[in-house]
Amino acid sequence: MSTEPTLSTPPIAPTGAEKTPDDQSKLRTFLSILRKFIGVADIASVRFSLPAQLLEPTPNLGCAVAPSADEVIDGLNSIGDPEDEVARMLAVLRFWFTKDLKYVKGKPCKPYNSALGEFFRCNWEVTDDAPPIVTNADRALRNNATNKPVRVSYLTEQTSHHPPVSAFWVDCPEKGISARGFDQLSAKFTGTSIRVTPGAHNFGIFINIQRRNNEEYQLTHPAAHLGGLLRGSLSVTVSDVCFVTCPKTKLKVILHYIEEGWLGKVQNKVVGVMYRYNPETDKIMKIKDVPEKDIVGRIEGCWHDQVFYTLTGSKEPVVLVDLKPLFPIRKIIPPEVDQLPNESRRFWHDVTAAILSRQYGVATKLKTELEERQREKVVIRKDQNEEWKPRFFTGSVTPVGKPELTEEGRLALKGLHEGNYRLQESLVTGA
Repeated sequence: MSTEPTLSTPPIAPTGAEKTPDDQSKLRTFLSILRKFIGVADIASVRFSLPAQLLEPTPNLGCAVAPSADEVIDGLNSIGDPEDEVARMLAVLRFWFTKDLKYVKGKPCKPYNSALGEFFRCNWEVTDDAPPIVTNADRALRNNATNKPVRVSYLTEQTSHHPPVSAFWVDCPEKGISARGFDQLSAKFTGTSIRVTPGAHNFGIFINIQRRNNEEYQLTHPAAHLGGLLRGSLSVTVSDVCFVTCPKTKLKVILHYIEEGWLGKVQNKVVGVMYRYNPETDKIMKIKDVPEKDIVGRIEGCWHDQVFYTLTGSKEPVVLVDLKPLFPIRKIIPPEVDQLPNESRRFWHDVTAAILSRQYGVATKLKTELEERQREKVVIRKDQNEEWKPRFFTGSVTPVGKPELTEEGRLALKGLHEGNYRLQESLVTGA
């Protein structure tokens, strides 16, 4: 079975390749475009179209939320293993610090804007061998890892175009773990950097542990800055507070990301506190306001390197996660014959092929045609008073930020987990 698409090359002449602009040239052009949006409250909602030579030849849905490292997936499927609730919260944090590995190991990039109804699906296969997280209550417990292969499946669909929102679902039935949410970003250009925050429909990631009486963890996203536009070297920094909560165990974590230290040196530091809270009355937003008597443990480290935890009653920090040896792994995607026309890799295939063959004019033309086709369908639906309905999720957004699967969505995930990629073509497409 092919794990990467093997679509035939589109009818693009092999000659006429254009000169590939270097990264600094790309950034200068990008910056000149961004300057037109100074003062715009949310440039992400504008959905402006960039020329093909400024884009990374990859669909947005394949990289927006999906984890990309063996240890990330292993960390997710092992969240429910510990018997101790504190250790389970620490396992959730281990996943949290590894999910953004692409920003630590790779460079920021601008993928294609997702089209309405576009979708992406894949599997990861890893060995269930995550090291146990030891707490005071767990010291005598054995490691619950089975050392057997485990499959994790991922499905995401662009459910709204204005505003741009996608729903996602990560599923590991063997371990009774799932994660879901809406991916939506809000962005503002400050003149020297881009500030990226969660959009109005992005309430974070919701992780459910079925075998632990459906414990649910909500992980909210901090704001980030995309800098280095003037230097010609892009980098992501985080300087904000985010939260991880579990109402069932009454455990909450506040994480404070610190961007710069003394003299402005970037240190990518994170500090945090885990404490017992009352889900109905808790309004604490800052670490300093947490009562000492409620604190269960503390978090500290560098989210680019190593993060440690220290439990109350101990003075010895323990490594929670070490990012240095972690690298992305390949996604297992449906073979060519089973990809639908509105499936990300196939939908953007001709544009990707043109960019990779350095025919940027052709790529821009093809991309514009896809975008124009989407606009035409919007007009038709409006004239016919038809409302767009996603295929795999029940609605474009939900009030609480938790997408629900349709029957087709459940069957698509079931097929992924069984290695059965056959789907009927979508009766209605957005582009």
